[in-house]
This record gives sequence, C-alpha cells and structure tokens, in this order.
Amino acid sequence: MSKRLQVVVGEADFARYEETARSLGLTLSEWARQVLRSAAAEVSRGDVDAKRAALERAARFSFPAPDIEEMLSEIERGYAPGSS
Repeated sequence: MSKRLQVVVGEADFARYEETARSLGLTLSEWARQVLRSAAAEVSRGDVDAKRAALERAARFSFPAPDIEEMLSEIERGYAPGSS
C-alpha cells in the first residue's frame, strides 16, 4: 500500500529539485523517493553505545593472522583453477 507524502518547499528549491530529477531522467516523485531511501539508509540504527562496546570487546581478542602480503597471496591461490 502506498501513502502520499506532502513536502512544502520554496519555489527556488522546487525548481532545483525538478531540474535535478529531469537531468537524471526521473520524475520528481521518483527522484524524491530515491533521495529519501538513500538518506534513511545512511542513518545509524540501533544503540550506538552497544555497537561501541561490541567493537571494544572484539578489539581485545588476538588471533594469529599473517601479514597482509601473505594473506593476499593465500587468497589469490584460492582463486586459482583446481584449488577447490
């Protein structure tokens, strides 16, 4: 089910948004939907303190890992034909 959203903007902003949408080959409505989806996706969801605590816990662990060049070499060898 779709819902209508009305956003009141000034004439100059409206003209700029309309021109932007047109330059992308989109209707103003589709451009606005895409911009709103993009903006919503950038907003962090969840408890920031919980995320920070999880990162701090993870940083306390120490696992053996090769240096980056060896790791990349191992990855490349894994992509080689017949390596699976």
